[in-house]
Amino acid sequence: MWIHSTDPMQELACSAMPAARNRVVSRDGQNVANIHARLREAILSGDMAAGEVTTQVALGESLGAGRTPIREALRLLQREGLVIAEPNRRVRVADLSADDAESLYVSRIALEVAALRITVPALRSPDFAELEGLMAQMEHYMGERDWRGLRAPHRAFHTKLGSAAGDRVVGLVAQGFDHAERYRLAQSTLNTREWALRAEEHRGLVEAAKAGDADLAARRLAEHYGHTAQLILAALGAGADLHRLRTTLASVAPGSESVLT
Repeated sequence: MWIHSTDPMQELACSAMPAARNRVVSRDGQNVANIHARLREAILSGDMAAGEVTTQVALGESLGAGRTPIREALRLLQREGLVIAEPNRRVRVADLSADDAESLYVSRIALEVAALRITVPALRSPDFAELEGLMAQMEHYMGERDWRGLRAPHRAFHTKLGSAAGDRVVGLVAQGFDHAERYRLAQSTLNTREWALRAEEHRGLVEAAKAGDADLAARRLAEHYGHTAQLILAALGAGADLHRLRTTLASVAPGSESVLT
């Protein structure tokens, strides 16, 4: 038998419970997202150095957060390969290694060259104006020696060149860029001279895309990443073989493997 309550306070409490529960879930969700974003940025920028070991407790104290959102944020970072779980609730920032860097660039080259081939035929005048603007921003930040400021337009530039390949691909392209930036910032591979060469490669890439030549644009992108990867790998003490990188370049843009010395 259903018994209707005549207590107005009880009815008010019952009606408020779902709303309160939703507020708690929303607050926790926002907290996890915020903590994840802060920790991810600290790792990518090098504020949390590769190999650094910390604990959930220490992170909670430094961020003013509870155990649950810290644990969930770390789980997301672990899934992305940025942290490694260790015993006793310790976590270690993923190391930088030649093996991982080569693997990273193999995946970036394979994915982004394919995305570029899809995107080039879809680019129109406003898209090229956007790419020109991004290159101008990169030049500005480079002139200021603002390596962190350079990151946003540089990321947007490469993401734009794969933008017609679909949201999932664009997300993977952005993630690959972030992981590569972690290596670049840590290894200090980009100086004024090297940036001038990379800027020329950006310009040649856009010119090929403007001409509608997807094959040439693909080769120039592959060569661009081949150059960058070789600098990073040399700084990490990698050998001269680079078989995986060389094979990938030859597969996606035949002839581009010649950039590797």
